Amino acid sequence: MRGFKLSGLGLALLIAVPAWARIPVPEATPEAIAYHQGLDLFWLADQAVGLLIPLAFLFSGWSGRLVGWCRRRVGGRWFWTVTLYAALYTAFSTLIPLPLTYAENYVYEHAFGLSNQTPAVWIAEVVNGLIVSLVITALIAWIPYLILRRSPRRWWLWTTVALTPVMVLLFIVSPIWIAPLFNHFGPMPDKALESQVLALAARGGIEGAPVFEVDASADSKRLEAYVAGFGPTKRIVLYDTIIQAMTEPELLFVVGHEMKHYLLGDVWKILAMFLAILLGGLFAIDRGGRAALARWHGRFGFDTLADPASLPLLLFGMSFVMLVVTPGMMAIQRDIEHEADRFGLEITQNNDAAAGAFVKLGAESLGLPAPGWLERTFRMSHPSLADRITFADDYHPWADGQPLVYGDRIKAP
Repeated sequence: MRGFKLSGLGLALLIAVPAWARIPVPEATPEAIAYHQGLDLFWLADQAVGLLIPLAFLFSGWSGRLVGWCRRRVGGRWFWTVTLYAALYTAFSTLIPLPLTYAENYVYEHAFGLSNQTPAVWIAEVVNGLIVSLVITALIAWIPYLILRRSPRRWWLWTTVALTPVMVLLFIVSPIWIAPLFNHFGPMPDKALESQVLALAARGGIEGAPVFEVDASADSKRLEAYVAGFGPTKRIVLYDTIIQAMTEPELLFVVGHEMKHYLLGDVWKILAMFLAILLGGLFAIDRGGRAALARWHGRFGFDTLADPASLPLLLFGMSFVMLVVTPGMMAIQRDIEHEADRFGLEITQNNDAAAGAFVKLGAESLGLPAPGWLERTFRMSHPSLADRITFADDYHPWADGQPLVYGDRIKAP
């Protein structure tokens, strides 16, 4: 075997190689493949049930008859008729697919070892979720119907305008009023780690945000972290599962990723996207709903969108619109998440930690390095595991003498 020796230039290049080593993309395990194939089937079933339930209410005439029953119960008062009917429809649309929900969210997750939740806790979550849905329904269901009565031709525009502050308010209060209904939030016991998290947050410009640890391991094995809230409600939240699974550098990268969503207004971007979809969807529903009523009003049992019995028609239309726009919506969200990965890398400058975090996130959630077409198109809101690990390995402008994309948002350590 021929020997070799390094020239001065070769030795310099060797010395200049970064200290990190590339972390390879893991192979897809048979268990992960089977899990994701099942998730695809559940997604298809969810879409079918979500569309069939409102159609059943419409074409059977149940919706019209139920509104009549509600009207009699409340003495013909319009507001209470709308509210009672919307609440009943919400309850029915939750309870009818409950066997499918149980199979998907409880049985299937347990079968693959992703949940250790007890039946009692699962039922409690379902009940809490239904209560929250009923309260929100009672607060907003009357808004489009009042506007339909006052402005039948432009209701889709004014309804979007009226619901915008409602959605903003829900975003602001959700971390302090709704999230605690489903998880126990407490102080982080590891004060040294908390100090590291707060120091990283300060480098990004997040000051005065408390750090909460969620006792999630009692019910789930999934790894979660997020930065949420607005003004006094802002908070950094870490599940105990992710604290237990990751090293400190890996965890700090995840926090850095989540900080970008908060600092650069990603939630507001997604909210704006949903409002645009709502506006376009309601316009399409106005046109399509009028055509449907002209043809099937006899079977439906009502002849105007202003009738509360039209609620299943509105919801069917919005579900159909959401299904159509989902591929574009997922692509936008993947781009947002990719930039959050970039921010996390730039603020921590630790490629090994970022790639290692992705490997663990994939392993703990039975992730696929390269998901199939259905998942990539309709269900994948983040870049693929393979893409994220490769990016974490390759992106290091700080070592290449290049400027940081988010350098103006990151303070020196």
